[in-house]
Order: sequence, then C-alpha cells, then structure tokens
Amino acid sequence: MELRHLRYFIAVAEEGSLTVAADKRLHTAQPSLSRQMRDLEAELGCSLMTRGVRGVELTAAGRVFLDHARLVLVQVEGAIAATRRAAVPAKASFVLGFLTGYEFEWLTAVMGIMRAELPNTEVVILSLSSPDLADGLMRGKIDLAFLRHERNTTGLVFTRLIDEPLIVLMPADHRLTAQDAITPQDIAGEELVGVPHDKSPALRSVTDAYGARIGLDLTPDHYVDNLSMAMSLVASTRGIALMPLYARNLLPPTVVSRPLAGVPPMIDLSLGYNEANTSQLLQSIVARIGDLKFAR
Repeated sequence: MELRHLRYFIAVAEEGSLTVAADKRLHTAQPSLSRQMRDLEAELGCSLMTRGVRGVELTAAGRVFLDHARLVLVQVEGAIAATRRAAVPAKASFVLGFLTGYEFEWLTAVMGIMRAELPNTEVVILSLSSPDLADGLMRGKIDLAFLRHERNTTGLVFTRLIDEPLIVLMPADHRLTAQDAITPQDIAGEELVGVPHDKSPALRSVTDAYGARIGLDLTPDHYVDNLSMAMSLVASTRGIALMPLYARNLLPPTVVSRPLAGVPPMIDLSLGYNEANTSQLLQSIVARIGDLKFAR
C-alpha cells in the first residue's frame, strides 16, 4: 500500500464519485482510479465502498479506513514540515494578536520596538475577537495581544493602554447624520445592531451599563460577530450601532459615525500576555510599554 492509495481513496470518499474524483481532484483517468481502488480493497481483504447509480457510498469498513487514512496523511504532512524546519537554521517566532481593527493604530508602534529583533524573528500577526485572543494567550499560542481586559482568565497580565468612547454608526443617508452628536432621545426607537456577550463581553457590558444609565434598553435587534458584519447590517437594516471609536478605521462609504452627546460610555484597550511566557522579546516589549504610541 502506498500513500497515493490513501489520497485516492480520500478523494473518492469526499467526492462521492469515482468520475468526479478522477477529473477534478486527481486529474487521472477514471478507469485507472477504479483499478487503484480495487487493488486497495484486495490488499485489505474487504470492500470499502459500494458503487451505484447515485455514486459511491462507503461501507462500514470504508468509513473506519477513511478516518485512519486522513490521520496518516496528517501525520505524514506533519513529519515533512518538521523535517524541513530541522534542515534550516532555527528562527524564533513571535505571535502578535490584535482585536480586529486595532492593528491599524498599534502595529507600527510595536514593530518599532521590535525592529532590532526582526532579522532573527518571524512575526505572525493574528486578527481575532478579544475572547479568542485571551484564549490564545492562555494556551500559549499568542505571545502578546491588544485586547479588552477580559474577565475569567487565568495567568494573564493586562496593562491598560487607552480608554476610548463609544460612537454611533449609521447609514450615510440616515436622518441623524444632520446632527453633530447623538442624544439618548435620538437612539430611542431606532433599530439596534450589536454584539452578543460571548463574542464581545466587554463591549456588551459597557453598552448595557450605558443603557441603564440613560434609561434605555439597548438589547440589539440584530447581533453581529465583528465590525465588518456590523457595518453591513447597519447599511442594510438602516439601524444604528454603538461601537468603540476605533471603528472609524473600517468605515465603508455607506456608513458614517457621530459622537454621543454628554458623557459617553468608555471602553478599554489593554496589552495582554501570559505571565508564564519566558520570551525575551516579550519581556523587552513589556518593559517598553510606555514607549508605545498609537496613530490616531
């Protein structure tokens, strides 16, 4: 049995058709592929699939073999990658995480601090939600992240960088664009686009607290997972959204922003890392947090 037998079998199983697998996945002749599958079944001593007018269906043995075949190929690919890494001089890696949108303001500053290390360091940039960044820090998959001060985290150190106000996003032709600032009375009755607690607990908490302060229920009519979705729904539903000031970095032409009148609710941006992380580069950056300046 050869690795190509495994690849051929996986392609047939996933496509559900010998013809489709041969033409689109494997770029080989269908009779040749059929012969390879018969040879595989003969070597295993059992039938892996049944062939009918509706295509190919796996037998019980075929389903078991599929799981193992996939695992074998994953292990082979891992072995190849590890071998190639071992064949070249080791290069340190550093994973930077950003709450989506903040990289526009902070990446240049942090890379400036890291500049002396860059020739010997592979820098990986991730753009994720704040809870996902915190999870990556706890799991040791991210070295440093720009995120909210997430609660219910273990072993993480947070340093507050800035506090910024929430602003109102609305369609470019919305009636409220005529105003310089948006009051609580303006918000009342508007359709709201907002984030769920599990995706953005800090923003959800700040928004709900602001609603309690002004006497309005700010439970969203439409939930979104990220700023891009928020922009799309604001434009399509003609609703409004309360988002942090940095959302202005991502505004499309169809969406505009206005400040909130009075004392607006504020939300933090913090620098987070795992206290168990022994990276010298991390310690160097943390020691120079005061040097970080963002572009706004």
